[in-house]
Amino acid sequence: VQLQASGGGVVQAGGSLRLSCAASGLAFSTYAMGWFRQAPGKEREFVAAISRSGVNTYYFDSVKGRFTISRDNAKNTVYLQMNSLKPEDTAVYFCARKSEVGTMSNAGQYDYWGQGTLVTVSS
Repeated sequence: VQLQASGGGVVQAGGSLRLSCAASGLAFSTYAMGWFRQAPGKEREFVAAISRSGVNTYYFDSVKGRFTISRDNAKNTVYLQMNSLKPEDTAVYFCARKSEVGTMSNAGQYDYWGQGTLVTVSS
């Protein structure tokens, strides 16, 4: 199983970025997927998750209304559209495969993780 995250970069506050996570080696459409982030000196935190079909989505409170998670099962890819970015969104963003049934925000229920892509938001 491989998860390849991309799309990070440097953007000014108020700007937008779109992250992608290309999956291989797994039956992509049979797994919920999630995005997490880790800022320097902080613990990894949940950002967003999406159900297998893409019908249901879940967000961390601080990104609701600004971030949108989506997926294209035909392309084995999950996306994170990030708008109205703030300096506090600066972090390494990771995509992950959810392997267990339960709370979407629980990192312990995800088994495979991408390598991360750095998002830097300047003020």
